Amino acid sequence: MGSRQVSQSWQGMRITVAGLGVSGISAARALAGLGAVVTVVDGGDSGTHRERAAQLAEEGISVRLGDAETLPEGTGLVVTSPGWKPDSPLFAAAAEAGVDVVGDVEIAWQLRGESAAPWLAITGTNGKTTTTQMLASILRAAGLRTAAVGNIGTPIIDVVLGEETYDVLAVELSSYQLHWAPSLRAHSAAVLNLAPDHLDWHGSMEAYAADKGRIYEGNTVACVYNVADPATEDLVREADVEEGCRAIGFTLGTPGPSQLGVVDGILVDRAFVANRQKNAQELAEVADVNPPAPHNIANALAAAALARAFGVEPKAVRDGLRAFRPDAHRIAHVADVDEVAYVDDSKATNTHAAEASLASYEPIVWIAGGLAKGASFDELVQRSAKRLRGVVLIGAERHLIAEALARHAPEVPVVDVDRTDTGAMSAAVREAAGLAKPGDTVLLAPACASMDMFTNYNKRGEAFAEAVRELAAERA
Repeated sequence: MGSRQVSQSWQGMRITVAGLGVSGISAARALAGLGAVVTVVDGGDSGTHRERAAQLAEEGISVRLGDAETLPEGTGLVVTSPGWKPDSPLFAAAAEAGVDVVGDVEIAWQLRGESAAPWLAITGTNGKTTTTQMLASILRAAGLRTAAVGNIGTPIIDVVLGEETYDVLAVELSSYQLHWAPSLRAHSAAVLNLAPDHLDWHGSMEAYAADKGRIYEGNTVACVYNVADPATEDLVREADVEEGCRAIGFTLGTPGPSQLGVVDGILVDRAFVANRQKNAQELAEVADVNPPAPHNIANALAAAALARAFGVEPKAVRDGLRAFRPDAHRIAHVADVDEVAYVDDSKATNTHAAEASLASYEPIVWIAGGLAKGASFDELVQRSAKRLRGVVLIGAERHLIAEALARHAPEVPVVDVDRTDTGAMSAAVREAAGLAKPGDTVLLAPACASMDMFTNYNKRGEAFAEAVRELAAERA
């Protein structure tokens, strides 16, 4: 639909925006700019909340603080920020009043103009951001105007309504965002993997998977799935796609027809080639992937599949992967000290991510722990035990990992760092150094959230890197 038609349809509509965060403010401003009468509600009432409310008030947008449960009178639509749970009282009130609830991604999709850029969409429990950024790098290498948006970077509504035009968008989508985006229809999409996460929000693994699977609805060219994770292929089978849309697998092994995979250190395409029964197209070398850890090669293959679905030439895949630099705290090599490598993967905030990280090195002194978010660590420890030289545990729920280690890896030495002050990470790194031998890797892959001891996983990773640098300086 054209922007003129859109602005007319929103004119005078009473819209309640749930949440005074970045996406909520973006949605409120965009909708008010289109003529809607907007009220933002948020349960908080801090100084920051009041400051943001004052700014919006100057723009004619009402803000109600301290009450996130009552539906404002006359509301015709609720637009929610991603983190609000489906069972929130505000949404129950909306349902009772017959009012729809959608998210900022849904609004962005509805606000696209007639010549809007197609979306290449990515979701999964782990690897979303890296894969989306890899995809954007490949698209740029192909000479296409693009941006990595959605769950990262600029709010997607701002991108859709902005003055800059794009040929295609690389869109990262969380399960929360997909839950609230019923009419989204991507050009092509990928589900990278599925593991238990955010179950407190979704209510069950089945509901979580179903929300992830929404990304495939209405795809026109390719539904990209992980051959090693059959649940992702199941979601493709269940999706209602456009006629002619294909299922495209990615694998770390030799690819079959309609798959991308790895042969003798080369990333190859047997999906977007003539006579895919017999032919394969070389795309890049494993060495072009930074870093070349197994799960990151999988990310690269998924990004390559989406780019190839959009018609990108093989050379651009290689050039884009070579140009890509991962964000901080994602299997980042910090330093070598006394022939021991120190690697920061603070972003590994759940067991699935930690397992992928642990599979990348051997032998390992593992630094782990934090807030478990209801996770069980038995499978992770069972699968990784043979790689472990030792383990150093930190954080509020480290005992859960200790118990799993006692059950499944009783021979592995474990050091319990029973402190939460600012020196705790330094103590953990020193304990790890004491356990490590030349050729080992000391790996921070906590398998837990960070908020018990740190503001976020970035701060945790920075503390680890600083502790490693201190150790290196002492031993230089």
